[in-house]
Amino acid sequence: MPFALALTVILALLALFQIALAAGAPWGHFAWGGQHRVLPRNLRIGSILSIVIYALIAFIAWERVGASSLLPDAVAQVAMWVVFAYFAIGIVMNGISRSKPERYTMTPVVLVLAVLSLCIAMGMGQLATAI
Repeated sequence: MPFALALTVILALLALFQIALAAGAPWGHFAWGGQHRVLPRNLRIGSILSIVIYALIAFIAWERVGASSLLPDAVAQVAMWVVFAYFAIGIVMNGISRSKPERYTMTPVVLVLAVLSLCIAMGMGQLATAI
């Protein structure tokens, strides 16, 4: 459960960052390839969609640790491995960004998210079940 909590907190902070970007904050050099200081309309929409993805990832993590049971266990398990793969790809994508601020800030963040999602996918930190 601590892994799911840490993952959720980081995703919530990223969601706040994406909300700020969508609202026109001049932090675009930390996201979306870093080509724009203030994001254009299409990337602002992308920021909003990112928030939806973050919420879905948090939901999957909590399902996987057993805090909720809306999905079958097998579905939650596979979905969490997909989340891990998503973050693993994110490490590479942020690591090759032409934007130094994005590369030096977001790569470590996504690395932490990947490690947390790997721990969750492997079943670490699950809630104890009654015998």
